[in-house]
Amino acid sequence: MAARTAFTIDTPTGPRTTSLVYERRGAGEPLLLLHGIGHHWQAWEPVLDVLAAERDVIAVDLPGFGESEGLPEGVPYDLSTVVPVLGAFCEAVGFARPHVVGNSLGGLLALEFGRAGLARSVTALSPAGFWSEAERRYAFGTLRAMRGAALSLPVPVIERLSRTAPGRAVLTSTIYARPGRRSPEAVVAETLALRGATGFHQTLAAGRTALFREFVPSVPVTVAWGSRDRLLLRRQGIRAKQVLPGARLVRLPGCGHVPMSDDPALVARVVLDGSR
Repeated sequence: MAARTAFTIDTPTGPRTTSLVYERRGAGEPLLLLHGIGHHWQAWEPVLDVLAAERDVIAVDLPGFGESEGLPEGVPYDLSTVVPVLGAFCEAVGFARPHVVGNSLGGLLALEFGRAGLARSVTALSPAGFWSEAERRYAFGTLRAMRGAALSLPVPVIERLSRTAPGRAVLTSTIYARPGRRSPEAVVAETLALRGATGFHQTLAAGRTALFREFVPSVPVTVAWGSRDRLLLRRQGIRAKQVLPGARLVRLPGCGHVPMSDDPALVARVVLDGSR
């Protein structure tokens, strides 16, 4: 069962208390899982138990997403804020210098963990921040449309759509290459998570200037991209390799933007290989 931990963060107006919700399983070296914008920790459910067989795994709801509360008023949702917040969270739960794995927004955060020296290794699945301006506008427009649809659809309609493979495709095919593999319950839950994401607009606004800067990693870095990613197009993976020349670039055949349910075995293997 997911837990909630409260901890103190530094803000421009002084120390403030916030809290994050997380799921913890397994034993071994620490492994932190970070989801994308509008999602929740359950995005990792298809691979959690496999990872937990070898690692002490925490999947966390990012600030303002899932069941985690938003950041205190006046605290921005940019990288320079959220990475230290997650670092303070790791300290609070006794999760020192974990391997960090992220998808989309979480992938960008994971890479920033590596830059800050807070990670043992980094694995980024379709990370944000390697876009051209046109690609960023396309992705943000698509995300706004998804959020608008989640807000506008009555819950009974979401539930009815989730019961069939075509309906699940209507709700989630933007981020999954194989939406029919998602269970009806998972599709309803993640649609409602997108609908209730209090940090959505602030995070999207902060992302307008998010462009990953070149650095030479001091820890192993893996960047993996789905061949059927419709949100952050796979050519951005080539750009990531150019910006991170020491990184291992892995192709995820047949996977979409959120690949964990499209091919759980492949994603788990990439994550575990990247953290060895």
